[in-house]
Parts: sequence; C-alpha cells; structure tokens
Amino acid sequence: MRTITRRASGLLLVAAALLIGCKPQQEVTTLRLAHALDQEHGVHKAMVLMGERLAHYSNGTMQIEIYSGGQLGNERELVELLQIGSLAMTKVSASSVESFVPQMRVFSVPYIFNDNAHLWQVLNGKTGTELLMALQPARLRGLGYYDAGSRSFYSTNTEINTPADLRGKKFRVLASQTAVRMVEELGGAATPVDWGELYTALQQGVVDGAENNPPSFYLSRHYELSKYYTLDEHTAVPDVLIVSLPVWQDLTPQQQEWLQRAANDSIVYQREAWQQSSDEALAAVKAAGVKVIYPDKQPFRDAVAPFHRSLQQTDIGPLLQQIADIGAQMEAKND
Repeated sequence: MRTITRRASGLLLVAAALLIGCKPQQEVTTLRLAHALDQEHGVHKAMVLMGERLAHYSNGTMQIEIYSGGQLGNERELVELLQIGSLAMTKVSASSVESFVPQMRVFSVPYIFNDNAHLWQVLNGKTGTELLMALQPARLRGLGYYDAGSRSFYSTNTEINTPADLRGKKFRVLASQTAVRMVEELGGAATPVDWGELYTALQQGVVDGAENNPPSFYLSRHYELSKYYTLDEHTAVPDVLIVSLPVWQDLTPQQQEWLQRAANDSIVYQREAWQQSSDEALAAVKAAGVKVIYPDKQPFRDAVAPFHRSLQQTDIGPLLQQIADIGAQMEAKND
C-alpha cells in the first residue's frame, strides 16, 4: 500500500510539474523609446527610471526599450515615426513640434516668464495640460514636461554682453520660425542646424555660435569650441515627453495608467536632478576656460518688445496674455 501511495504521489508531482511547465507565460508589451541625447544626460537617466517604474507597476508585463544618441533619427524624424506608430515614445523640445501644434511656438517667444516658478505654474496648470492635449490631432499625446532650463547664447569668437554683440553673427537655432525671428530681432542671423551636426558647424565656422542650456552646452562638448557663454536666459523651452497616439490607443486603460504613472515619476526625478546638473555643467565649463557672462537682461527684453507687440493679434496672443496674467497673479500674491 505504501508503494502505491508513493507511486501515486510521484505521478501527481510529475503531472503538476508538467502543468506548470505548460502554463503560458505572461505576454510582455515592449515600448520603443528613442531620443537624440547622450546617455549621461539627465533626461536619458530619467527615461531609464521610467522604464524601471513601468516594469514595477506592470509586474513585469511592460517594458521600455531605449535608443539614445539619435540612433533612430533626429527629433523631427522621431516625431514622424511616432505619428505612424512605428515608435512608441520620444522626447523633443517644444520648439520641434511647432509645425504640428502651432501653439507650442509660444515657448520660443523670449522673456515671457518672470522666473522659473512662473514657468512651472504655467506648465503644471490648465495651460500646460491643454498644450499637451493639443498634440492629439497630430497623432501624438503629451505625457508631461521635462525641465530643459533656460536657453542662453554661446559664441566661438566674441563676448555677448548686449544685443549689439549679436549683429552680423550666425547663430544656430532650433528649426522653429519663432526661434529664428527671436535671433533676428536681437540682430543676429539665425541658422537652423541639426543638433548632431552642430559641433562640426561650430568647428568649421558655419555658425559663430548657438544657444542652449548649461547641461547641453557641456555634454555636447561645444564648450571646447565656444569660449564665451552669456546667461541671458532668453527662453525657457521645456522638453515634451510624448507618446504615439496610435500606440497609446492600443494600450488597455490599465496599461495607460501604468505608463502615465511611470512618466510622472520620471518627470519628478528629472526636475529634481536638473538644477544640480546645471550647476555642475557651469562649473565644468568654467574650469575648461569658458568665460561665463551674466549680462543685464533689460536691453535684451527691450530689443524684443516690438516682437511681443506684433504677436498680440495672432493666434497665440490669447495664450501669451494668459501666461502674463498668471505671472501677474503670482506677483500680486507675493506683494
């Protein structure tokens, strides 16, 4: 009797093992994300965190596969891949989606924010959310904003202390009509150049300078060629974390919730890390011999005042007024 029992027990264990072995594994949804930045950039690190959080929230049923450094194309090409659903996610400058969502060009208008607190009050509120949702007709969906700091001018051959120092100089700008006009209003010659080609353009004198935030200036090694960095902080153009609308719509509501939560976590991480990376970048370029200039910003503001007035009757006029009103309300509370 004992032999039979042992046999039966053994058969049951084998059967159980076979059943477990035949149990189908959970299907894993992989989202491909691509961007044009270096892997040492804080935005890339935030995206790595997003992948980790998504795997956690989904209990391993969702993952993010990241392609960095422009492996799959420049920002515009990546956006176009999102539109057809061939790529799930990317990060682009708000300026790079102006051609898809004209309202986004508001961020390329210089000196519209009083300070950093004003910027985030706008982005975290109704205005920021409406701009993210305005991407949907272009088959895109905004998940949130990464801090890209303030953009300032750097030059290979001259100090920039006033707008007059820009005259006759060619400066690389994003492929944005508003960014082009900003440089022209300040007296420079705006020259759109792809980010990946900018080092060579600076080296060969195709452009005399460019404009960007401190971490990008440092990590791109543009400081090796551009020895003057003027912190005029003319624009605060955020990065936008976007997902392909076709890909988003293929996800279940639960998967969409997990992805948004993971994105939110990465946004918090990135914003907290940004100031530290910016301070470290400034210290590093100074140590490398770059002269960092802190100009009087009022002459720059005065130079673009006609530009501001010309926009009042355009389609972004109401948006500019809305941003100004938020700033005025914040100042009134602080008085």
